[in-house]
Amino acid sequence: MKRIVSVSLGSKTRDKSATVEILGQQFRLERTGTDGDMAAAQRMISELDGEVDAIGLGGIDLYLVCGERRWTIRDAVKLARAAKTTPVVDGSGLKDTLERRAIEMLHQEGLLATGEGPGATKVLIVSAMDRFGMAESFAQLGYDCRFGDLIFALGLPIALASLRWIKLAAITLLPILTRLPFTVLYPTGKKQEKQIGRALKYFGWADIIAGDFHYIRRNLPAEGDLLQGKTVITNTTTEADMELLRGLGLHRLITTTSRLEGRSFGTNMMEAALVALSDKPLSEIGREDYLEMLDKLEYRPSVDELNWGQSPIC
Repeated sequence: MKRIVSVSLGSKTRDKSATVEILGQQFRLERTGTDGDMAAAQRMISELDGEVDAIGLGGIDLYLVCGERRWTIRDAVKLARAAKTTPVVDGSGLKDTLERRAIEMLHQEGLLATGEGPGATKVLIVSAMDRFGMAESFAQLGYDCRFGDLIFALGLPIALASLRWIKLAAITLLPILTRLPFTVLYPTGKKQEKQIGRALKYFGWADIIAGDFHYIRRNLPAEGDLLQGKTVITNTTTEADMELLRGLGLHRLITTTSRLEGRSFGTNMMEAALVALSDKPLSEIGREDYLEMLDKLEYRPSVDELNWGQSPIC
């Protein structure tokens, strides 16, 4: 049995393990939070090195990507380097492949609706730099997109409306931001459990809310029906998360990674499992390898209708 561990800067309350079969191979998947303690995460990765088949970095990105360029986050590099022999991944390989495929598949099946011009389905992507593949797919398919990178990472009340502006912001800001402590940019530890209700006009504007779940969850209101009729596309959701979204009126929850024993694991966990399945070293695994494995898995996103009888916006 192969063992995969996701070491996360997120809350320990979200820890989960599951035993699953992937392409005939048994896997033990374990998610372990450190409540935002970077030193504890580094020690854990060092202890797991050589003892497990692959390690995922949870609650932190190793890279932020925009177009053909990517920027390395300094704090994440420190964590990854704690492992000398075991491959360490952050999920970026799957975000660029699986999530592109998920949006294209859902679009073709009519689950997201769309249309050109004023009638286009409205999509809020909470961070395009975290999920550029997803953002680019929506834009290329004609959806009316707003990108919340400046809002949710920097607290600036500005939603960008085109990938051209996202690329300009990335070139300008990422060389600086990737050198800052990661906690400045992203909720870790106990911060993931709080809802602050920020930028609600953009949640209200959108038909579809897509991207990192912790950015979504942290910025939702504690009560109300803000999500009535809407669709959320994300991953890393627990049964408690589903109940929260159901209570806020959400019509449809789509997770880009499969739901296993009541929750969807992060892209870092699933990418680590695919790396362990591959017979190639990590440095030689590319986009086509991930796509080939997804084909063998007959990949599909998970779709859950949370409020039956509700008229969906899309």
